[in-house]
Amino acid sequence: MVWVLWLIALVTGATNPFQAGTNAELNKQSGLPVWTGLMVYATGFCGLLLVQAIFRPPVPTVGRMREIHWWAWMGGLISIAPTLAGLALAQRLGSGVFTALSISAAILMSVVIDQYGLIGFRQHVASPERISGCALMILGVWLIVRS
Repeated sequence: MVWVLWLIALVTGATNPFQAGTNAELNKQSGLPVWTGLMVYATGFCGLLLVQAIFRPPVPTVGRMREIHWWAWMGGLISIAPTLAGLALAQRLGSGVFTALSISAAILMSVVIDQYGLIGFRQHVASPERISGCALMILGVWLIVRS
């Protein structure tokens, strides 16, 4: 059953270049990056409202919300950086370069997060295999960038 989770992760990962590309095109046509970002988040919010209406998950209680670590609320703020980077850079760099840099940076940071068990993740040692995988990602970026 784990393969289903892997498949979902692969499919959603494959949408990254489409998200960056569509957001960049929206920015190109509007010419207003901050407003474009607001439009991106507004359409995302509408999509989440639709998901809520279809699946009807329960609303969290106030007590439950108070128990959440302060840093767990930062995801939305953190997402502004990659969104604006995609708006400004995806079309300039090209989908391959932008995505290779973004995903490689995400993998490198993920290995660091796993190594120290940060932000709620279980600790996974940065083994020689994981470090080799990171090195191969860097090599892959170099190959994509130079062509």
